[in-house]
Amino acid sequence: MRSQSTFSFDTPGDAERAAELRRVKALATLVLASTLALFVVAKWLLPVHPAFGFIAAFAEAATIGGLADWYAVVALFKRPLGLPIPHTAIIQSNQARIADKLGEFIQVHFLEAGPVEAKLKEIDFGSFVADWLRDRKRSDDLARFALRLLPEAFSATESSGLMTFIIRRMSSQLQAIDLAPLAAGTLRGFVAEGRHQILFDDLLRVMHETLNQQETMAMIREKVRAELPTLLRLYRADKFLVNKIVASATAFFNEVRSDPKHPFRGEFDRMVLSFVDRLGTDQAYIDRIDGLKRDLLARPELADLARTVCANTRSFIERSASGETQVLQHHLAGMFVAAGEALAGDVELRGEINKGLVTVLRSFVADQKSGVSTFISDQVKAWDMAQLISLIEINIGRDLQYIRFNGSLIGGLAGLVLYSVEFVLRLL
Repeated sequence: MRSQSTFSFDTPGDAERAAELRRVKALATLVLASTLALFVVAKWLLPVHPAFGFIAAFAEAATIGGLADWYAVVALFKRPLGLPIPHTAIIQSNQARIADKLGEFIQVHFLEAGPVEAKLKEIDFGSFVADWLRDRKRSDDLARFALRLLPEAFSATESSGLMTFIIRRMSSQLQAIDLAPLAAGTLRGFVAEGRHQILFDDLLRVMHETLNQQETMAMIREKVRAELPTLLRLYRADKFLVNKIVASATAFFNEVRSDPKHPFRGEFDRMVLSFVDRLGTDQAYIDRIDGLKRDLLARPELADLARTVCANTRSFIERSASGETQVLQHHLAGMFVAAGEALAGDVELRGEINKGLVTVLRSFVADQKSGVSTFISDQVKAWDMAQLISLIEINIGRDLQYIRFNGSLIGGLAGLVLYSVEFVLRLL
């Protein structure tokens, strides 16, 4: 059995409107009683003077008009005098039909695609979002709300097994990555931008500095001395040779470093590009890189690092949500404000947002309008009609009571005209 919906009668002004309705009802009833009394008195005084005939005709027709309109107003809401007269209590008797027709009317005339789309296009959703986000207080509230949800989201993710699924999915995706072509492409871009030459210059500088160190020169001298005949050792030829080797190498390094177009740089380019080509095509390199990838992903330290990062992240979010630290909240609020500022300055993006929302909302309304019609129909059918009728009377009953005044006046005037016509015809 459907439960009945109830209404609130404590809205502002209802008490005043109810009192005004009672006053107008009493006044309309008083007018009806007055016309009836005037009719009786005029009929009683008709022998005194013919003019009372006009008054009686007016009063009689006014009484009939007032009674007819009283009946019409009452029959709209209830049964006059409680009598089971057909076609009375119209609203109560047709509650289900009114409910269905109201839902159908709203579906057809308010939720059609054309009017809905036209109305949605009048709304600048992008500007509304931009202005909303640019308000610092609203952005702070949004950041605070998001932070309150994040700990629960973490807990739900862990308890549902979603985190394990995500980790496994990420691991499988990482395992599927072919690093050799990726590394080759990265290095090829590195060479194309000439950034490898900076590394080459650094290498030449390090070699220059290393050769000119006393320890390096002493080590080279010992190696040269060990290879020289005994006679040359006596003349200390090793020192001469080392100095010449170091000086020649230093001059060569300086020459290469100072000349961007030195042939040796070209040789270095060819050597690097040859390595890059082999890295992307040589199966031995590919297998070695894949092996390094598998070994790295299989390391327990990597899993421990992931768990530690996750735990630290959750702890930081929980502290931010509890208000222990405001860093993340301020950062999120700043991001929201910055997003609002960027959106406010980007007309094209706002237009795209508006188009997207219009499309989404139009489709949503089109899909749900039959459900809205059913919802409205069900709600109206569940209303307590006696209470609803009281609510309608409070709000429009005063105007309906004036129909009774008009009925008495118009009926009286019509009766007076007809009596006048009859009176003239009798004189002819």
